Amino acid sequence: MRQAPRFMIAAAHKSSGKTVVSTGLAAAFRAAGEDLTTFKKGPDYIDPMWLAAASGRACHNLDFNAMGPDELTSCFATHAGGLSLVEANKGLYDGMSCDGSDSNAELAKLLGLPVVLVIDSVGMTRGIAPLLLGYSAFDPDVQIAGVILNRVGGIRHEGKLRKAVETYTDLAVLGSIWRNPALEIGERHLGLTTPAETGARDQMIARIGEMVSAGVDLDALRQLASAAPEMVEPAPAPVPAAAHSGLRIGILRDAAFGFYYPDDLAGFADAGATLVPVDAMRDRALPDVDGLFIGGGFPEMWLDELAANHRLLTDIRTRLQAGLPCYAECGGLMYLCDSVTMRGHTQPMVGLIPGRAVMHKTPRGRGYVRFTDTDQHPWGGTGPVRAHEFHYAGIEGLPPDTVFARQLSRGAGVDGQRDGIVVANTLAGFCHLRHTQANPWVDHFLGFVARCKAGAKSKTPA
Repeated sequence: MRQAPRFMIAAAHKSSGKTVVSTGLAAAFRAAGEDLTTFKKGPDYIDPMWLAAASGRACHNLDFNAMGPDELTSCFATHAGGLSLVEANKGLYDGMSCDGSDSNAELAKLLGLPVVLVIDSVGMTRGIAPLLLGYSAFDPDVQIAGVILNRVGGIRHEGKLRKAVETYTDLAVLGSIWRNPALEIGERHLGLTTPAETGARDQMIARIGEMVSAGVDLDALRQLASAAPEMVEPAPAPVPAAAHSGLRIGILRDAAFGFYYPDDLAGFADAGATLVPVDAMRDRALPDVDGLFIGGGFPEMWLDELAANHRLLTDIRTRLQAGLPCYAECGGLMYLCDSVTMRGHTQPMVGLIPGRAVMHKTPRGRGYVRFTDTDQHPWGGTGPVRAHEFHYAGIEGLPPDTVFARQLSRGAGVDGQRDGIVVANTLAGFCHLRHTQANPWVDHFLGFVARCKAGAKSKTPA
């Protein structure tokens, strides 16, 4: 058993300002010298980018879809610091399951997290009281420890809100944050913009931290976090064998491609592989690598810059056609197509996959996915697999004989029934995987890379 100060930032509904408040708190605690770690509930890439940038360390995702209770608990306990902040997704009691078994509230109970509700107070005064009473009474096993009033209209508005909370509830008002354009993070089709796109990222986060710190009682947050029950230490995880030492895997990491889970990246290191970063807009050729990993991101926002790097596009196409193993997700799939179109603007891409990626105004696929690998999968053959997708793009013009590696039982994928296009030794699809106990995809991919490398060596003339 050990003391692990921790709390959850949740809300009554999505778009209440949780991420801005959580980012500000992370920045404020970091500035105060706190040993803070952050976590995000559910599948998400962008919010964790903000939390990681604010805290100065990786933000880990806690997702019931991909992880069982024991793995969730182990992940949290392994990475928890002197103080841990977990940002919820959507509302406190929201989830895919009607019984709440995958909700933020269930995660709070599992990990013993005191909950702080961020309430979007726009258009609200006395009505905040029945809202808080309902949330507190709905599940007595969830410890709602306090409330932060967000987007408050001014001193009179704040006074009315505080009076209502103090009169009708037993909850403490831990802070009040007034409406301010400087506290708004821009949004686009996939949600919030990423930190890399805002310009002057560190200054922006520092400013948000100062504003949140001025309105929130950090000492009170520390006290309620320290009142969390002691946490049972997880059993020591077995040290994985570095079965693939010496393998070098190129990974596209730049403003266009940045959707990577830290646990997945750690999986490469645990297996002994080295990740070699590649900038799709600046590097003119792939480095000396045994395989390639292209994650998701926003290639549609960087079409001109990506297309202008003709030499890299040609080199990637040539190397992949010659058999270099590659795994690509979502934005990576789009990048490997013949072209990408965004709002009528089209640019050529790698050209490995004979199809056109076209952005739409509404999502083509969104949410959790279930699939089983087909016999055509280059390094799979397992199932069913739990994954997730969130894409506005569709792939048009694929030939009838396109080979697919995944048969979907839930989700949209590429054509509503299938996902995972296979060309040579490349697998590219819209599904995002998590490297977990149930689906150690990194190990499977590296095993395939190793076999390809050994096969290439065996064919080399003496």
